[in-house]
Amino acid sequence: MLERELKVSNRLGLHARAAAKLVQVLSAFKAQVTLLGRGREVNAKSIMGVLLLAAAPGSTLVMRADGEDEAEALAAAVALFERRFDEDD
Repeated sequence: MLERELKVSNRLGLHARAAAKLVQVLSAFKAQVTLLGRGREVNAKSIMGVLLLAAAPGSTLVMRADGEDEAEALAAAVALFERRFDEDD
């Protein structure tokens, strides 16, 4: 299992469009991926789960990936967070 702390740095936080992008990116991988934030742990491949975190700009989340392609899944998610979900700010 791999784990990484991520900061939500896009202007609107983890809103519907950003959550959908995250779920879309992670759905290509077999690994199970969870997000932890605000005392909750959710399936990062579930848009409802991701939205439930209500992660505001500047908040910190922990992502855990477990499975045969865990490193690739985590790297893809980290890249998306670092690109600020491809939003023009």
